Amino acid sequence: MSFLGFGRPQPSSEEKISAVQAEMKLLTQMHDRLTKACAKKCVPNEYRESELNKGESVCLDRCAAKFFDVHMKVSELLQQEMQQKGAGGMGGGGGGFGFGG
Repeated sequence: MSFLGFGRPQPSSEEKISAVQAEMKLLTQMHDRLTKACAKKCVPNEYRESELNKGESVCLDRCAAKFFDVHMKVSELLQQEMQQKGAGGMGGGGGGFGFGG
């Protein structure tokens, strides 16, 4: 319930659960893509040791950092695009502060 009738209506419990489930699915998919891409690039198929060596560890670290960097940049671009579409041609080009989250 909003104060004095202002604000948006609050989502129902079912809507909240659905949103969390959708977010978890996206995070799981992103983790799977990250794992597959970086393991394919950095860890040889025929490994001889039970632990990662230094080169593999550094490669995985850099790969994950690049993956998340690209993910954040794409997310920011999509957010800006959505804001511009939502502005309906009202000059919505100044709202991108680059807050990632």
